[in-house]
Amino acid sequence: MNDIKDVVPEGTSQQDSTLMVNAYINRWARRLLLMDGALVNLSEDKQNEFSKLVEQYKNDLYTKAYLEGLVKKNIDSTVQRETLQLFYDNNKESFKLNDDLIQFRYVSLPLNPVNLDTIKKRFKRFETKDKMYLDSISVQFRSYSLNDSIWLKLSRVAEKIPIINNSNKNELLKKTNFLQLKDSLNLYLMLVNDVRLQNDYAPLDYVSSSIKKIVINKRKLELIKQLENDITNDAIKQNKFQIFN
Repeated sequence: MNDIKDVVPEGTSQQDSTLMVNAYINRWARRLLLMDGALVNLSEDKQNEFSKLVEQYKNDLYTKAYLEGLVKKNIDSTVQRETLQLFYDNNKESFKLNDDLIQFRYVSLPLNPVNLDTIKKRFKRFETKDKMYLDSISVQFRSYSLNDSIWLKLSRVAEKIPIINNSNKNELLKKTNFLQLKDSLNLYLMLVNDVRLQNDYAPLDYVSSSIKKIVINKRKLELIKQLENDITNDAIKQNKFQIFN
């Protein structure tokens, strides 16, 4: 009865509820018929094989849930910068780039804005007061990104900003390069903060999240092994477990 209650979402009409319940009962009945047919037609050996697999799956499911609970309670998920740097240095060859990366900022404006000289000056200088000014007038921008500390794939940038094409893309791969481009609708201001070229080593900041996952996963595996040993040793002390040589 509880299973059927879970089938019908709250607020469902009487007609839809009836259809859902009937469909559920029909699926349930078909499964029973198929199970009865399987028990009649499958050999005893095959049924025993499946029973062992079911029992093993149950044991694995419970064990996994138990260990995951213990790990979640005990794992240290803090990864210091020094740990990230050490892993990066020891595995640097694994972090060669397949794409060009850039750190840059840009704004897209309507053509011929009245305050262009001021915007360009502040956009290039980019001190704290300039950032505040650009933020305050951002309603004028068609689009913009002023966070130039994030590493981005150049291919993704080219997808997002239509003015970037094969003829000017290489200009974005020059450090501290300022570009002013325009098309029939918009004026684009871009300033490149830093670049990493394909086959260079990826910056640590770009791969730090991946390294953190690797470090934490390694800790999990080590903690699981330790927990298994602790549980076994505790059982031995309580005479619940005996190792046969």
